[in-house]
Amino acid sequence: MNKRDKSIIEALESFRALDRNQLADLFYSHTKSPVTNVNFALKRLRDRGYIEADQNRKPYVYFPKPSRIKTNGQKVDHFLAIADFYLQLRKAGGEIKFFHVEPGYTEYVRPDVCVMWRGSVWFIEVQRTQYTQKIMNEKMDRYARFFQSGEWQLLPFHKEKAPFPYVWIIAEHKYPIKTEGFRVFQSKDVSSFLEDLAAKQRAAKQQIKASPGISVKIG
Repeated sequence: MNKRDKSIIEALESFRALDRNQLADLFYSHTKSPVTNVNFALKRLRDRGYIEADQNRKPYVYFPKPSRIKTNGQKVDHFLAIADFYLQLRKAGGEIKFFHVEPGYTEYVRPDVCVMWRGSVWFIEVQRTQYTQKIMNEKMDRYARFFQSGEWQLLPFHKEKAPFPYVWIIAEHKYPIKTEGFRVFQSKDVSSFLEDLAAKQRAAKQQIKASPGISVKIG
């Protein structure tokens, strides 16, 4: 098994599920024939029993063997959406120091992703369906309790005097959210978030420079 084969298996273990196109983008985007190249690698890994595939989907969806999730379960699309988010971050540029899928850091919250991107730590909530306002309020209450507990300062990647991680909701729908002590951002994807941020930064430059505010370091 070569180094790239091992990386493919590690990616499947981390993301739980990846489709053929996502794997081509992750590992073969620099080649002339990404799809052809990834197909050869995936067939080899399947033949040797390292991975398995759901052939009822187009493109095929791949899993580590044994899989940590049901290969025909409802959560497959959720994990594919998380992988799409990761690919969007890569395309946007900026260092991704770590990307933890469904980390179990604390009993308070379990974000879909915890990522350090462009020097800041983010808790990511990737939503494929619209939540009720009650459910969203309960989710934000858990983040608030985690913030108030101070336990987040004990996270292994937390830097001294760094703020509470930013909470970023990826969804088509925006929710009315009010929080104290930490910031919550909402966008349908990474590019729209960066566009909104750039527009706010342009508007801020037109205001009085001495005006108080909170800046977000993402680069």
